[in-house]
Amino acid sequence: MGDEAPIPPPAASAPEPRGVFNPRVVDLIELDRETGEVVLVMLEERPWGSDPAQLRQLEGKLNSYLSYVLDGFLASQYPDYAGRRVRFQLDCPAPPREEERPFLTAARNFAASEGIRFVVKAIPLP
Repeated sequence: MGDEAPIPPPAASAPEPRGVFNPRVVDLIELDRETGEVVLVMLEERPWGSDPAQLRQLEGKLNSYLSYVLDGFLASQYPDYAGRRVRFQLDCPAPPREEERPFLTAARNFAASEGIRFVVKAIPLP
């Protein structure tokens, strides 16, 4: 027993990867100085339709963001943002295709029912 090496402390965990595929991470939080909205950005670097699970992953990400805001975690972690309007913004490399539009419309409507604006912003990758 006395000859055993001590158990090393756990290695510092690497930060979780950002992106729509990972619902455990809020990819980016920023303040839009023009509108005063707190913007929670979702990053989607994959082309639309490149992964059959893409919309299911986006739904998981949206649900996580909704929980983060509605359950008060945003306000508790960022007290300066408490009481501000919230916008979810999906940054993607191209506009959604026709196949994704019904899902995105439903997501936009659901977010709006909770007082949250949801926008899609096509930002071509370098």
